[in-house]
Amino acid sequence: MNSKFDLSSISTDMVYVKPIAVASLPKEMQEQAGALKTIFAVHDAEGTQLALVADRRLAFALALQHDKLPQTVH
Repeated sequence: MNSKFDLSSISTDMVYVKPIAVASLPKEMQEQAGALKTIFAVHDAEGTQLALVADRRLAFALALQHDKLPQTVH
């Protein structure tokens, strides 16, 4: 489910982490998510989805590794 992502090209320091219901994803992505019910999306300030990861901690770690400031969105 997790892939390598390059967040270094984002011009702002802020990214947003949002929970996503696996059931709302396309079928092939649901299959990749396995038994997970929720995954987390990382978005830039304009709302462009940058990454999908298995859990919130991983989303925050990904952002911090790329010198971004993660914020939770509900």
